[in-house]
Amino acid sequence: MSLFSLLGALEIGLIFSLVALGVFISFRLLRFPDLTVDGSFPLGGAVCAVMIASGYNPFVATVAAAAAGAVAGTITGWLNVRLKIMDLLASILMMIALYSINLRIMGGPNIPLINDATIFTILQPESIPDYWARPIILIVIVVAAKIAMDWFFSTERGLAIRSTGSNARMARAQGINTGGMVLLGMAISNALVAVAGALFAQTQGGSDISMGIGTIVIGLAAVIVGESILPSRRLIYATLAVIIGAIVYRFFIALALNSDFIGLKAQDLNLVTAVLVTIALVIPQLKRKLAKRGA
Repeated sequence: MSLFSLLGALEIGLIFSLVALGVFISFRLLRFPDLTVDGSFPLGGAVCAVMIASGYNPFVATVAAAAAGAVAGTITGWLNVRLKIMDLLASILMMIALYSINLRIMGGPNIPLINDATIFTILQPESIPDYWARPIILIVIVVAAKIAMDWFFSTERGLAIRSTGSNARMARAQGINTGGMVLLGMAISNALVAVAGALFAQTQGGSDISMGIGTIVIGLAAVIVGESILPSRRLIYATLAVIIGAIVYRFFIALALNSDFIGLKAQDLNLVTAVLVTIALVIPQLKRKLAKRGA
């Protein structure tokens, strides 16, 4: 595999590490099976692309994308908390609704950003090629997001969200507004996913209505792979594992699709994903069996 392919895999892996962090919040911290991700990812890309194409600053467009994702996550939480709709069904309803909303926002199936300024063209030094500059910029963004997330979930409100996911009944007994914590956690989760969608649209030269298909699978794969590589109950290591999992996942995908002797093609992406997730789920079980035999 060429250096260009490796850097491309790193770039996509870093973007999807933000998706994985969002999925980690909903699935691991809140225990909320959230399929809104498949809609909030293209939502972030749609909002960002429309605003950049309309002449707005790319940074303002990315922040607006995060706000749109937060609204989508809040609505999903509201359907569950206030209307008492089952969490999985609430997220499916929001995901379906976002498909039409994204089409409305873009006014069509896609918006190109080929000649428009993005945060990468603004921040890229003239002496560094874009295929080097984009991963460097994304590393800074992902590290900043991880630090902010680790800090927030160590605060009183962050701990309240974590306790809501761990034991909602006990959290309510301690005076925590569990409904409000679900809404806040879902807003943060989908805001991260929408930011990833905005960055993806800017790196790929446009937003497309189909770019969110399978996003939740990729996010879950990154979480599962990361937890298999670096198992830990401490949040600071858990978030690091999620980021590593997203990058490793993309490296394996790039390696599989660029290995001619294997014979895989682009249409085999979902098959490779299924195999990787299966392996990641089986490895911990094998470790426990080997540990028992050793004991």
